[in-house]
Amino acid sequence: MNAVAQTSAFDLLKQIDARSRQRALGLPQKVEVRRTWTGVGFRVGDSRLVVAMNEVNEILRYPNITKVPSAVRWVKGLANIRGNLLPVMDMRGFVENESIRVGKSSRVLVMSHGELSSGLLVDEVYGMRHFFTEEHSKEVPPVSAKLKQYLKGSFVQNEITWGVFSVEKLAQSSEFLNIAARV
Repeated sequence: MNAVAQTSAFDLLKQIDARSRQRALGLPQKVEVRRTWTGVGFRVGDSRLVVAMNEVNEILRYPNITKVPSAVRWVKGLANIRGNLLPVMDMRGFVENESIRVGKSSRVLVMSHGELSSGLLVDEVYGMRHFFTEEHSKEVPPVSAKLKQYLKGSFVQNEITWGVFSVEKLAQSSEFLNIAARV
């Protein structure tokens, strides 16, 4: 009786194996893993730009501003953000000498590099953008000469070129750091 029970159990296992193989989906396909780069997309004038995620601390609506006397015209002023004073700079005013008209889509990108924290007023923020690393090019898109010096390459995706904005280059710029109006 014991041999018959073992045969039955073995036959049962063979039947389960056959049913499992019939209903199996197969092994997972080998998928190519592609490295990605993620940033925050934004617009200054007609230029579409992207900045690395780790260089943006926060994105704000245009806050209440206190003007700074004797500052260059692209310095919008100081904003009190949760008890911290944040200088707000008009990026279009800085790189194109044309002030941004603050509207519904205008945003302030809060960025910091070392000891320098600043809010950069931009025309529009597009949110997170993901690019494959092979979409990166060292070529800078056609932008104003002044903006070009703050870019480090570009990404092209769906026939749209995004200039890669460098907070580090901006923070090292003596022109950006010297906000006193020339008399």
